[in-house]
Amino acid sequence: MGQYWKWLGYYLMIWEIVLVLGVVGSSTHLGGSGSSWKRSYKKIVKQINGKGPYIGLITVYPPEEDAFFSTGSFQPDSDYPFLDLSGRRFRVGNVYGKRVIYVKCGVGLINAAATTQQMLDVFNMRGIIHFGIAGNINDSMSIGDVTIPKEFADTGIWDWLNPNATVDSTDIAGLDVKNYNVPEGGENLLGHIGFNFEQFYSNSGKPNTAQPMVWAQVNQHWLHVASKLEGMELKQCVNSTLCLEKKPKLVVGLRGSTSNIFVDNAAYRDFLFQTFQVSSSDMESFAVVMTSLSNEFPVLVIRGLSDIAGGQEGTNTIELFGSLAALNTANSVIRFLKELKAFDDSNYSYM
Repeated sequence: MGQYWKWLGYYLMIWEIVLVLGVVGSSTHLGGSGSSWKRSYKKIVKQINGKGPYIGLITVYPPEEDAFFSTGSFQPDSDYPFLDLSGRRFRVGNVYGKRVIYVKCGVGLINAAATTQQMLDVFNMRGIIHFGIAGNINDSMSIGDVTIPKEFADTGIWDWLNPNATVDSTDIAGLDVKNYNVPEGGENLLGHIGFNFEQFYSNSGKPNTAQPMVWAQVNQHWLHVASKLEGMELKQCVNSTLCLEKKPKLVVGLRGSTSNIFVDNAAYRDFLFQTFQVSSSDMESFAVVMTSLSNEFPVLVIRGLSDIAGGQEGTNTIELFGSLAALNTANSVIRFLKELKAFDDSNYSYM
């Protein structure tokens, strides 16, 4: 009888390890709570981090993820190819000799900020590259083009006022809804919108004190490295029967806007360009950039233009050209990692 309990104890111990680690082949899943989970978590994270530092790759939704992995450039780590945390899968590996951790964050500012902060808190990171598709706000750009902006504004922080109210003098911009009445003239009950600024906290700032932020800037060194991508070959066709009218281009140094709004409206598109001089619109980039800056990590954003944000006649083109924009973006990320590796190898520097 004693032998029975002895072997049952061994069995339960092994089963607990399987449940905690969720090991299937060489994959790693962490979930649950308690001291055993915490010990396993710390051990695995320590082993992953020992191979770092890593460059974080953060994209948003499945078509962008599919485009990235379709390039075949990502090589998973042989020991811990991924780690599941908070419902997200952090994939560990390398891209042409650069150690990377890839994750899909999900749509919107909250998902983007939460994922970025978790990545920086848990893993041994060097910096963050955020990439995906975006709406085109600038008529000098075209669908299929890739933009690597120098800075982003959060254009989703509004003071929405009544018609008889006045936009605060501290707001960075204003939108008077009645200016868009058709026919012109008369009041509009939607009133006025005053665009406010973000509150920025950082390691280098005074604790518990926010600084106003309108433009969140990407890392200038990485932006300089990215300038070497201008002129790179981008794909023009989705397939043999669906192609863009002209060859796409990659542009470095423009501005981007972010808000929890999918922009598909010609009037608002024009307002964003005229007021903020932005060339792209998305729902995550500002959050990734600001979170990285708060933690003092380098960050770069690469976005492929999938549509013209409502400036078109008829339906939005994201369904037609979203996959092409995502693939051009993924190839640009890979090319940037190659350029960064070449620079690091020649300068023996991580920054």
